Amino acid sequence: MNRKKNRLAAFVTASLTAFLTATIAALAILAVAANSAARPAHRPAPASVKDASLFAPDKGSFRILVNGQQMGKETFDIAPNGPNWVAHGTSEIQTPDGVTHVSGTLELHPDGTPARYEWSTQGVKKAAATIAFTGATAMIDLRIEGVKPYSQQFTFNSTPIVVLDNNLYHQYAVLARLYDRDKKGAQTFSVLVPQELTPGSVTVESLGTQNVGGKNLEELTVKTEDLEVDLYLDNQRLVRIVAPSTNAEILRD
Repeated sequence: MNRKKNRLAAFVTASLTAFLTATIAALAILAVAANSAARPAHRPAPASVKDASLFAPDKGSFRILVNGQQMGKETFDIAPNGPNWVAHGTSEIQTPDGVTHVSGTLELHPDGTPARYEWSTQGVKKAAATIAFTGATAMIDLRIEGVKPYSQQFTFNSTPIVVLDNNLYHQYAVLARLYDRDKKGAQTFSVLVPQELTPGSVTVESLGTQNVGGKNLEELTVKTEDLEVDLYLDNQRLVRIVAPSTNAEILRD
């Protein structure tokens, strides 16, 4: 399999393989272009995202399917916390070495930009990290079982910034809320895949209303240079995610 096919398959294999056996070097949901060289921190102009009124409390669960077979599940909660919002999710993924548990808590500023993110994994190995966001920079403190703690800083080329982590699909619901439907068209976000220590960019565009199984749902397409994921929303409530090239599907219960 060539490099491009490997990257396209990442969405599936992140849900199937024991990525913890190679510490946190899991295959990402979105294979984004690496940009790990740290640059001097700077404070950019405010991000042009909608204010926090675009968020709404949400709670539920997803089934993670590959080729029609359930390989995992996720429960999540998105709720206000003081002036900010917090999106929390926990996934259980079946791998050849047993069940891997992934947990992530994302705190968002009132303008929708990330303030802090914490994730942890438990399975064959244990790992955890805390990420603090300031403007266009992210400082990551990583802890892996049996390995000396590690810190790294990323500086993004532009804002807004979104977090899309491995096997935590509710974060696409946050991304869908940040898409400016008044502006319309293709909109680009800087993105961080924390478990991959990988920054890059993602483009989101609305394809309008589609009839899916007899229901009228809004479709958003999320693209990198070599991967496309389709989001389906019912009144901005995420109900389905499809990766057409890999037969992966995430369904809301």
